[in-house]
Amino acid sequence: MNYGYDNQYTTYGAHGGADGGGFVAGEPQSSPAAGRGGYGRDTVRPMTIKQILDAEQPHPDADFRCDGEPFSQVTFVGQIRSISTQPTNITYKIDDGTGLIEAKQWIDGESTHAEKMDLDSNKPKLVEDGYCRVWGRLKAFNNKRHVGAHIIRPITDYNEINYHLLEATAVHLFFTRGPATAQSNGQQRDAVAPRMMGNGMRQDFAGATDGQLSQCSPLARRIFATLKNTPQSNEGLHVQMIAATMGLSTSEVYKGAEELVAAGKIFTTVDDNTWAILDG
Repeated sequence: MNYGYDNQYTTYGAHGGADGGGFVAGEPQSSPAAGRGGYGRDTVRPMTIKQILDAEQPHPDADFRCDGEPFSQVTFVGQIRSISTQPTNITYKIDDGTGLIEAKQWIDGESTHAEKMDLDSNKPKLVEDGYCRVWGRLKAFNNKRHVGAHIIRPITDYNEINYHLLEATAVHLFFTRGPATAQSNGQQRDAVAPRMMGNGMRQDFAGATDGQLSQCSPLARRIFATLKNTPQSNEGLHVQMIAATMGLSTSEVYKGAEELVAAGKIFTTVDDNTWAILDG
């Protein structure tokens, strides 16, 4: 996903060039609506180890937060400093230049040592001083943090390290400064929307004032036009996609969307943060 900072780097494949990282349209939300389900905080967030270690947790049962946004699933890259094999897990100490953290990968107790270390395959191996990418869940035990790894794989293309750091930076900027298209100098954001619209959307936007929408606020009418004209699946559009397209904050999108829901013009689909137009 492009966060508005011209970043085209990927998280899952991490081969570069293709738009669409692991931080997809379901990224964590700061709105109360996001708190009604675990969808937002369970998406994968690209981070540095320092961000992981510095993440806030008000109390042991609370969600971890970075840049004010809740998260639990993370991905990061780094150099393996040590590998410790135990009967139930393999612990990797990983350093990315910003910090050091342990990643624990739990294993089947019936697996052989060769299977644990994947020594029988022709795949690249996880070795000390080699680089790797980790996907997992941040955990804390006895005031010490570690990542419970779902997947750890070696990095063979070292451009992936740069890709990841750029993506982590883009996500940080997205949450701390908003989409790059948002106006920060007090100008009206309406000037942003036309750049995102084709002629058809502008015409539909003008027509969106008819009928019941004439009783809605200009903000709600703009959001309706975006939902009506932006290519999408049957699931509709997520709040972050609408915000990025229109140059709005997520709180503004929630406000306009709630107005449209009350007017019976749109409805929530896969979660409380995704809407589609109600036909008819």
